[in-house]
Amino acid sequence: MHPMDHSAYLAVRENATVLEADGSGDKVLLLEDGTILKLFRRKRLISSALVFPYARRFADNIQALKQRDIPCPDVIATYRIASISRDAVRYTPLPGLTLRQVLSQDGDHEQLRVELGAFIARLHDQGVYFRSLHLGNVILTPDAKLGLIDISDMKCQRRALSQRKRLRNFQHLLRYKNDRAWLVDGDAGSAFVAAYAQGRTSRFIAQLKSLLA
Repeated sequence: MHPMDHSAYLAVRENATVLEADGSGDKVLLLEDGTILKLFRRKRLISSALVFPYARRFADNIQALKQRDIPCPDVIATYRIASISRDAVRYTPLPGLTLRQVLSQDGDHEQLRVELGAFIARLHDQGVYFRSLHLGNVILTPDAKLGLIDISDMKCQRRALSQRKRLRNFQHLLRYKNDRAWLVDGDAGSAFVAAYAQGRTSRFIAQLKSLLA
């Protein structure tokens, strides 16, 4: 990680748009050049973030996704900004629209359910466990591929996810009422499950259908 002094931070932040903030300050900034600066605060004085900073984890997750040929942002650099007690990662955002944005537009989105089911299956088969899995974090790129953003809360392993982890990850996805409605209302669940469950055991398919019911 690169140290960034306060004057350099102020210069980078000049004319930035605050995309996300909380009571402790800025969290995500859209910089003047179109790149993103994501800021991380250590919540405790003694924390694993001292040894393995959140900004570094974010960058490592991006590298892991790129190794698996999954579209995601491009990291420019990671920083430690001591003057504001923050670590940061600067990156180029993944172009496209979130699936929530796509679904807000008129059109037939039936095929998108199938593509999403296959995409999540690919993530799980490649060992990607994305706790923040929801339609606001999945991007449809201009070349019609699905990719991921906001991947701080992610773990990647060498082996495919176990059935238990797969089902648990679906529980994360189904926490969001509107996401769940689009995925499983009517015959939608059948198309989504069929795309995800191709080649899975009948027992797992039954468990997944029960979860989506």
